[in-house]
Amino acid sequence: MIIPAPHLDEIAPKTLIGKSITTSIANDRTSELWQSFMPDRNKITNKVSQDLFSLQVYPEGYFSAFDPTITFKKWALVEVENIVSVPENMETFLFTGGLYAVFNHVGIDTSIFNYIYSIWIPASNYLLDNRSHFEILGEKYKQGSPLSEEEIWIPIRQKPVQ
Repeated sequence: MIIPAPHLDEIAPKTLIGKSITTSIANDRTSELWQSFMPDRNKITNKVSQDLFSLQVYPEGYFSAFDPTITFKKWALVEVENIVSVPENMETFLFTGGLYAVFNHVGIDTSIFNYIYSIWIPASNYLLDNRSHFEILGEKYKQGSPLSEEEIWIPIRQKPVQ
């Protein structure tokens, strides 16, 4: 698999609305989350675009002592201009923004995440930051298709100068 180098992006804070679930790698409930969210997504008003955000909030230290049974919060979201109304059974997520490494990913091979966390970050001038990780599923995203395209956003911060 050839993985293109990421570009760096300083992203502004965003207001998002959607649904969340507690899950883990070992007991992945992602499909349950999206099956719940997708039929209701059109109830959200003031959407900025049709892009979907698949967002993860990991507990402090999640990546330093990786264990596939440790739970984290996973969100299915859309960006909104403001919070006029939040549909029933949905929540608001206030995304803080910051510096991210953005990987353009084509296909369904998830080994890109292993590359990012075990190869790219250690070899870069950056450290993983303890902020939200997310994927933007735009118009080229096609679930389950080898031609599917998405952006993977990894929170980073500059390594201290030695």
